[in-house]
Amino acid sequence: MERTFREQLFFLLLCLSVLKGDCRYIENNDISKDELHSLFTSDLKREIPDLLMYRRPLRCLDMVAMEGQFTFTAETPQLSCAVFFMAEPNEVISVEYDSVDIDCSGGDIITVFDGWVMKGEKFPSSQDHPLPLYERYVDYCDSVGSVRKSVRSSQNVAMVFFRVHSAGSSFTLTVSKHINPFPCNVISQSPEGSYTIVIPQQHRNCSFSIIYPVAIDISEFSLGHHNNFPKRSLPGCAESGDYVQLLGGSGIDTSKLLPITDLCISFTGPTHMKIGCDNTVVRMVSSGRFVSRVSFSYRLLDSQELQTIKLNNVEDFCFNN
Repeated sequence: MERTFREQLFFLLLCLSVLKGDCRYIENNDISKDELHSLFTSDLKREIPDLLMYRRPLRCLDMVAMEGQFTFTAETPQLSCAVFFMAEPNEVISVEYDSVDIDCSGGDIITVFDGWVMKGEKFPSSQDHPLPLYERYVDYCDSVGSVRKSVRSSQNVAMVFFRVHSAGSSFTLTVSKHINPFPCNVISQSPEGSYTIVIPQQHRNCSFSIIYPVAIDISEFSLGHHNNFPKRSLPGCAESGDYVQLLGGSGIDTSKLLPITDLCISFTGPTHMKIGCDNTVVRMVSSGRFVSRVSFSYRLLDSQELQTIKLNNVEDFCFNN
C-alpha cells in the first residue's frame, strides 16, 4: 500500500467520522470531492520561522499540525465542522480563543475535545485517558464570562467541533505546542520511525498509535529491576498488572481493537511482527510498581508484504473488519 494512498485513506477516515455524525456534536456535513482532495495535499509541517506567527483561514473540515493563528468565517451556515490538531509525540497542544463572534443562544457551538473522535471512537480511549469523558469536552458557550480562555490537551492530538447557523459568524484560535516530559498517548504523524514509552512508577496506560499497516520491531521491554527474564508471551499477562500489548484493527479506540500478542516478561529484543491493519497500537499497562519501558521501531509495509499477510489466517481480521 503506497504512502500516498495511506494518507488519503487517513483523511478519508476523518471525513467519514464527520459525515456519519458519530460524535457528540456533529450531525451532517456537505463536503465536495474537491474539498476532500484538498485535505490530502495539506502541508502539516512548519514553513516559516518561529519568530513569525503563521496565520491562515480554517476550513469546515481541516487538519492543523503547526502553531499559529487560525480564523474561521462562515459564508453560509455550517452545521457540522471539525478541525483536527496534531503535534509531535513529545508535545501537547494549547488552544486559545482570541475572538469569538457566534450566537450561543441560537444554537451555535465551539467545543474543544481532548483527543480525537473518528467514526464514534475516541483516542485516547476512556480506559487510557486521565480525565473522565465529560471533562474532555470544553464548550466555549458554557464558559462565556469565565476566566478560562484556553484549553490544553493531555497528548499530541486534540480537536475542535463547531457549528454556526448564520453567515458572518466567526472565531479565531491561537494554537501553540508545549513539551511533554512524559508523553503517554500518541498518534504518530509518520508511517516509520522509532519510539520509547516510559511510565515512571505511575498507575496508568499509555498507547502509541500508528495509523498505517507496519512492520514493527520491539527491541526492549523492561520492568524496573526485573530485566533478566527470558522473553515470552503469556495468555494471562493481564493478571500481572504490567505488560505490553500489540493491538490491531480499523478504529482508533484501543479498547475496541483486537489483541495480536501480549508481553509481560522483561526482555531485550528483537521481537519482529508485520501487522496489516489500518491501525497498529503498542499499548503499555502499568501497575505503578516499576519504571516501565518499551522501545520499538516501525516502518510502512509495501504492497507485496500486504498481499502476503492477507494469506495469513492469524491476521486476516485486519482485512475483514
